[in-house]
Amino acid sequence: MGLSRLDVLYRRLLLTKLFIQGWGKPEDLKRIFEFRKIIGNRERCKDLVPRDYPVFIDKVEDQTDCKIHNGHFISPLEHFVPGILPAESVKARFQFIVPKKWKRHRPVCIHLAGTGDHFFWRRRTLMARPMIKESGMTTYYRSSLKNVSDLFVMGGALILESAALLHWLEREGFWPLGMTGISMGGHMASLAVTNWPKPIPLIPCLSWTTASSVFTTGVLSGAVNWRELEKQYAAHTVYEEEIISMLEYCGTDSFRMGQEFVKNAPGSFDSLSDLDLTHDLLDIHSPERDHQMGLCSSRASDSALLMGRRERDGLDQMLSAVSSSGPHLDMLHAKNITWGPGQRQSLQRESLCFMKGVMDECTHIANFSVPLDPSLIIIVQAKEDAYVPRTGVRSLQEIWPGCEVRYLKGGHISAYLFKQRLFRQAIYDAYDRFLQKYSSL
Repeated sequence: MGLSRLDVLYRRLLLTKLFIQGWGKPEDLKRIFEFRKIIGNRERCKDLVPRDYPVFIDKVEDQTDCKIHNGHFISPLEHFVPGILPAESVKARFQFIVPKKWKRHRPVCIHLAGTGDHFFWRRRTLMARPMIKESGMTTYYRSSLKNVSDLFVMGGALILESAALLHWLEREGFWPLGMTGISMGGHMASLAVTNWPKPIPLIPCLSWTTASSVFTTGVLSGAVNWRELEKQYAAHTVYEEEIISMLEYCGTDSFRMGQEFVKNAPGSFDSLSDLDLTHDLLDIHSPERDHQMGLCSSRASDSALLMGRRERDGLDQMLSAVSSSGPHLDMLHAKNITWGPGQRQSLQRESLCFMKGVMDECTHIANFSVPLDPSLIIIVQAKEDAYVPRTGVRSLQEIWPGCEVRYLKGGHISAYLFKQRLFRQAIYDAYDRFLQKYSSL
């Protein structure tokens, strides 16, 4: 399918900048990469959060149709990677929407926040309150991405925080329990479920297998502060000399697979800024190309970054597309940069490869355990999503055999605005499957 014109137009209208402070501290990246190796394995991670982990309710608001519980707990990540969280994020806050009357059982669905969803009212209004009529509830989070490392810290925190909430809900007698989220929230919910030691419904909406494509080839790549990232990558050899060697599996393979993607990408991979909003959409997606370009190989060698000339030429095509994908990337060709053309191009290429590598290391679901029962997973994806590209990455059906993918017409923005009812229906269907298979649990 092509790209949603609304997605491209909406991205152009926003002035949001991502990763304005750069990669984050190298020592933070090292620490979170080491911790990823632990939480990527369910057997090593399942006992990190005790079943009696303390959760507190601070205030209860009595509404006409429900009660809103405002609570908090200390993020378990603070215990395992001290000081990695911003001070304001050490205390995790949530809202819990509870109906006054239950129709059947006491089901709860944890709803994680997407990028830019800083407050509770959107999820409370668009998802939780309508679900009350169907005996469903949700809990919530926040997001803030000033450094690339913030995304990885948030992922590690949400995996452990979700476990704390699930344990608390079990203690309080709620059942069945599940998880959902939209966009980045859906991806974080997917990561969290990989570490839960029981079958659990999962409904990720408008997300896919990795965040790397979101920030390198999706329309959000136009919001990335590439100039600062390049400056820091050039100034600190620790990224190339130490951090790259810490990448495993998809993190390492992504260097090579990114090159394969651009080498096989069609020559008409036009810049998003040149997309004609009055004509047919670009057709840059096919199942055959997905399969050809998306398969991760076995662990790549440490020299994966040293590309052949042909692969470098292909990556240059991607760089051209990414660097022109939005007005915020004009700085890539700024006149005040003193590097020569070859050095400039090389730095762009290496920064982009590094971004893809570190993103895949910490966000690619193939680097995490497979959920215990993938048949309880229903993914809802938009066919023309320009924010979450599916071309060039492994499919969820391949990594999680038995899961279901439901495709909606349109793009990321239109699905978020007008398809919430279908998101909710997927949640109900996943819970029905759970009850059919595990009613005795």
